[in-house]
Amino acid sequence: MATSKPSGIKVATRYRATWNGAVLAESADTVVVEGNHYFPRAAVDEERLRPSDSHTTCHWKGEASYYNVVIGDKVNPDAAWYYPTPSPAADQIKGRIAFCHGVKVDQVEA
Repeated sequence: MATSKPSGIKVATRYRATWNGAVLAESADTVVVEGNHYFPRAAVDEERLRPSDSHTTCHWKGEASYYNVVIGDKVNPDAAWYYPTPSPAADQIKGRIAFCHGVKVDQVEA
């Protein structure tokens, strides 16, 4: 989504995912599906993610895999997820990560 400033310059809307005082992801290139912002993998601080054994299946997106979010000694279990091989209907979220369980996603100034 982009907005126009009075000068006519388009500025992309940026979003930031935070938890426990740490920035997990920030990008102007999120894809919103079912109210969740999917961030490009390159925009995510993957050093704060630990693979989880959890998986769920969505009837139209496919099988999701999860990460635990780790900040210092605090762990937010299964607070990030992605679709390694999304269905063709959900191809727009391939290579992207979304967040839940108290991870805040807010619009920020570009």
